[in-house]
Amino acid sequence: MNTSRAVGNRRLQVDSVSKTFGSVAALVDVTIDVESGQTLALLGPSGCGKTTLLRVIAGLEEADRGRVLVGDRDLSHVRPELRRVGMVFQGGALFPHMTVGANVGYGLSQRPDRDERVAEALRLMDLVGFESRYPDTLSGGQAQRVALARALAPEPDVLLLDEPFSSLDAELRIRVRSEVAEILDSLNITTVFVTHDQEDAFVVGDSVAVMRRGRILQTGTPSALYQRPESAWVASFVGEANIVAGLAEGKLVKTLVGPVEIDRPADGPVEVVLRPEHLVLEGGGDGRVTAVEFYGHDTAYTVVMGDDRLSARRISAPVFSVGDSVGLRYAGPPTAAFNEGV
Repeated sequence: MNTSRAVGNRRLQVDSVSKTFGSVAALVDVTIDVESGQTLALLGPSGCGKTTLLRVIAGLEEADRGRVLVGDRDLSHVRPELRRVGMVFQGGALFPHMTVGANVGYGLSQRPDRDERVAEALRLMDLVGFESRYPDTLSGGQAQRVALARALAPEPDVLLLDEPFSSLDAELRIRVRSEVAEILDSLNITTVFVTHDQEDAFVVGDSVAVMRRGRILQTGTPSALYQRPESAWVASFVGEANIVAGLAEGKLVKTLVGPVEIDRPADGPVEVVLRPEHLVLEGGGDGRVTAVEFYGHDTAYTVVMGDDRLSARRISAPVFSVGDSVGLRYAGPPTAAFNEGV
C-alpha cells in the first residue's frame, strides 16, 4: 500500500444533496467540503442523517438531488465498486467464517497484487501474524483494526467510518480512537467519520460538521465549534454548556452569575453560553450545591440558583459539599449569546 501517494485529487465535495424515505426527509440540502487528506467528523444525534449521508457518498443509496464529487470525478451515478470509496461499517461487520487475511483481501480477489496489499494493510494496522486468526478470537480493538485494514487494502481515495468505536468499552475506545487518528494522519487519506460522541469527533476530526434533522447546522474546527457555536443547540451538543437568560447591552450581559462579556454586541433579552469550566464557585452565595462528582482530575458541581440548575467544574478535589451555599461568577473568555429561543 503506497501511503505516500499524491493526495491533490482526493478532495471530497457533497453538493446540495437531499434524500427522502417516504415522508421522512433524511437529508436536506447537505453540502460538505473535505480537503484532500483531511478528516471530517459528522457529529449528531441518532436519526439525524449521518449514516444516510455516508451511504450516499459510498453509492449504497442514491440521492434524490445533488452531487458527490471526488477530485474532478462526479460519482453521483457511479456504481459503489467503481467509486474508490472504502467504508468501515458500525461494529466492523467482519465475516465470521473467514480468516483475518481473507477478510482483508475480500475486495481484492481479482487483483494480481492481492497478497502484497493484504500484507501491507495488516502491517499498517500492526496485525502481522494475525492472517490465520478468525474474528471470534480477536479483541474488540483488534477486530476494529481488521475492519480498517479491509477498507484500506484497495487504496481508496476516500474512507468512510460509521460509528467505529460504538461497540468498544470506555477504556478501549479511548486507546483505539487515538490509534485511528494517528493512522489517518499518517495516511493523508480523505476521511468522513460518523459519531454521536463529541469527544470522538474532537479527537479524530480535523473539522467537525454538526447535523440535526438531516441538515448541517455548523462546520468548523473543534475549537471554533466549542468557542463560537452558532446556536444554543450546537453549544449544548458539542460540549457541556449552561444556557442562561440575560439582558444584553452591547458586549456585556447581565445574568444571574453577574456580568458576562460576549463575543458580539447585542441588545435586549438573550441566551448566554456558560461553559462549566469557566464558572468559579465561591462560598456564601445565593446558590445551593445539590450534587458533587469527583473524577480525580477535577470535580463537577451542580448548583441551583432560583429556577436555574447550573454545572460548574473545578480542577481540584471537592471543596464544597451537598447543601453548601455558594455563589457563581463567570471567569472565561467572551462567550456566545443568542436571541432567546434560537
